[in-house]
Amino acid sequence: MFYHVPEEKLRMPRPEEALPGRSDPVPTAQTHFVNGRPLKGPYPEGSERVLFGMGCFWGVERLFWQIEGVWVTAAGYAGGVTPNPTYRETVTGLTGHAEVVQVVYDPKVVSFERLLKTFWEEHDPTQGMRQGNDVGTTYRSAIFYTTEEQKALAEASRQDYQRALTSAGVGGVTTEITEAGEFYFAEPEHQQYLAKNPGGYCGLQGTGVSCPAPRSAA
Repeated sequence: MFYHVPEEKLRMPRPEEALPGRSDPVPTAQTHFVNGRPLKGPYPEGSERVLFGMGCFWGVERLFWQIEGVWVTAAGYAGGVTPNPTYRETVTGLTGHAEVVQVVYDPKVVSFERLLKTFWEEHDPTQGMRQGNDVGTTYRSAIFYTTEEQKALAEASRQDYQRALTSAGVGGVTTEITEAGEFYFAEPEHQQYLAKNPGGYCGLQGTGVSCPAPRSAA
């Protein structure tokens, strides 16, 4: 059963509608609960960074911190208007932000294509402003890239995955692929949530369609 969802949670807010936010960052954890590394850096030389939105960031973050070559992960907000938003503000739909996970990784150990495979297969990228029972702009599917190579690979993989979905009779991909702007770290209780609360909520569910092999190996 789905309940009525306010219209403002299903569309991106206009700048004049967005909540004002604040000038100072919202406090967060200093280190990763699982591996002890600094959430805000410094990050190792040669590492790369990408932001993935796949719905509720609790389960998403666990997926990526378990991958060899991922140096650190963090839950947060991106792609919106309001500066330094809080969780309670983002879920109103009036900040424009998606729940995302920042993934800092060593490209010599794990390829970006490997991360994309996890992204496409572990959620449903066809649902628009929702992910299962989680409804609203905060739960939209998104890739916020930080390099032109990431952009090219993400766009190519979106096309390839769309073909695979179409062959399987699944709908169109709604995933947003755009350059990363400001990433705002979520509050400390959201960082590595499922490591602290192993029985906690995780609504991730893929389509069951495999991501095709990349066009070129990294």
